[in-house]
Amino acid sequence: MKPMRALARKLSLTGVCAAMIVASLAVPGTAHAETTEGMRVWTAGLGWRVTPTGSEARFRGLAAVGRKVAWLAGSGGTVLRTTDGGRTWQNVAPADAAGLEFRDIEAFDAKRAVVLAIGEGEASRVYSTSDGGRTWTLGFKNDEPKAFYDCMTFFDSRNGLAMSDPVDGRFRVISTKDAGRTWQVLPSTGMPEALEGEFAFAASGQCLVSHGKRDVWLATGGASRARVFHSGDRGRTWTVADTPLPSGASQGVFSVAFRDSRHGVAVGGDYRPGEPSPNAAATTSDGGRTWHPAQRPPAEYRSGATWPRYTGPIAMVVGPTGSDLTFNAGRTWTRFDEGSFDTVDCAPDGGCWAAGEKGRAARLTVDHPG
Repeated sequence: MKPMRALARKLSLTGVCAAMIVASLAVPGTAHAETTEGMRVWTAGLGWRVTPTGSEARFRGLAAVGRKVAWLAGSGGTVLRTTDGGRTWQNVAPADAAGLEFRDIEAFDAKRAVVLAIGEGEASRVYSTSDGGRTWTLGFKNDEPKAFYDCMTFFDSRNGLAMSDPVDGRFRVISTKDAGRTWQVLPSTGMPEALEGEFAFAASGQCLVSHGKRDVWLATGGASRARVFHSGDRGRTWTVADTPLPSGASQGVFSVAFRDSRHGVAVGGDYRPGEPSPNAAATTSDGGRTWHPAQRPPAEYRSGATWPRYTGPIAMVVGPTGSDLTFNAGRTWTRFDEGSFDTVDCAPDGGCWAAGEKGRAARLTVDHPG
């Protein structure tokens, strides 16, 4: 174990992700999850520690800044922030947001964050703050009656995108270059046509995700096929690929997560309680050009996904009926927690957070004999 701990320190992995790597390397058979029993042994030490938020909002927006700092965005215009690892949460919502449905939030530190509200017409809005939520700037209010914004992502602390369900047959994308203070609608000429009934699910803030300086992916459902769009030029031009996930009015790809520009996972299913969600996970190793069904997907619908830094093939998904982990880049998944969560995110320092219904917010903990 000493060499493994030394490696973790060398990589400056001081949070949960370091423990994940060390533990997986220390337990025989789990480094690449080649055995089901090996996965069960390791995941027995994982769990979510729920932190009291004092809120009953449903949090589908989550930004993990670190082990101490995280932001939540949810129903009833709620925005919360913690700077002490979840011991206390502060309500830092915009003053005029009481009737809004926040579904996505991106944060860069304890002071700077951008939050997205969904809905038809002017209900779709984007606010930004640079003082920890004491004041907010309304950077975007939708003026297109056909638009309905779902998700948002940032390449860095200034450049980001947000996306809407199709307008005149194509998904609409807006862009910011000043940390969300102003936004412009991008030309739709580089966007493939949407299928009849196709849309994105505003379920976890992860239907639009980015990696690196230019790559971004957009996940869809609702139509005859569940698809993932990809852009390598910050949303100017796009390609699209079918996935093997089921699709329909309540089915599709709800979340995607990428380790790098090539390796990614897609999860979803049917969000209706009690409905089966077979084959609701897929993987790609070519940046989303092709998708392959997971050999053993999560047993039920999953709405959120994250691929922590420095963890190699280890990724995590959550949903209303539990959380799952993969040790082999999404080929097989093992449940490690039964709690209800809608979204999940891991910070660069290894702190992982999840959030969901009835004000639930939690930090990932590791208690493994290794």
